Amino acid sequence: MGKQNRNWIDIGWYAFRDMQIRYGVRRGKAGGTPLVIFNGVGQSIEVLQPLIEALDGVEVITYDVPGTGLSDTPALPWRYRRHAELAVALVKHLGYDSVTAMGISWGGPLAQQFTRQNPALVQKLILAVSPPGNLMVPGKPGVYWRMAHLKRFTDRSYMRSIASHIYGGTMRTDDSSLDAHIERLQPPSRRGYLYQALTMWGWTSLAWLWQLKQPTLIIQGEDDPMVPKLNAHIMACLIPDSQLEFVDCGHMLILTRVPQISKMIKSFMVA
Repeated sequence: MGKQNRNWIDIGWYAFRDMQIRYGVRRGKAGGTPLVIFNGVGQSIEVLQPLIEALDGVEVITYDVPGTGLSDTPALPWRYRRHAELAVALVKHLGYDSVTAMGISWGGPLAQQFTRQNPALVQKLILAVSPPGNLMVPGKPGVYWRMAHLKRFTDRSYMRSIASHIYGGTMRTDDSSLDAHIERLQPPSRRGYLYQALTMWGWTSLAWLWQLKQPTLIIQGEDDPMVPKLNAHIMACLIPDSQLEFVDCGHMLILTRVPQISKMIKSFMVA
């Protein structure tokens, strides 16, 4: 499959283990370190458009995780280790030898695993509303029950009814932020969504976060029902060279606080 241009990002396809993986590259200034973004569960490339556009000058690489967006779904669930193998293969295929890795929510553990497996490749690490895996300080059980339902990608009225409960922050009061997010959603396949959920089962980074040497920025919402902020404190204590920034918002702060978050990211990358 050939490349496509969506004005804000160049779309391409990469073959990995008999699957077609859709990726996107937004070109930045020459000589800068590129940013690889690992997205949240069930989220396609399009969801990141506001953030990527705000990161002017930064070269950004992202992709639809297998089972999401337009990427193929694997025959069996993958562990984070396999996901990290795909990520490094894609990064090397695109010709990069040094990157900053950024993980959002479900993508946070993937960014941690990617960094652990490729310490020479990853220059810096950014974790946004990210848990340390299955062993975490959990939110209320009802949050995960609502989140687990695929209807949140296909039924707008259902999404509106649960947004304040699972996302918190601005999503409690600002319907326009939620509507803009819904417009960019591409529902994952049922099997792909299940496989992503299973990826985190039994995975934790708590035993080895102290081994990460990369400067790490941890961004956490003050009102996050899905990943309570105590998790960010724990990770900041375990990662030696880390800084913790709290934002007055919830789990969707990457999309609802775009100017603030993009400024944080750019400042951290050039520091």
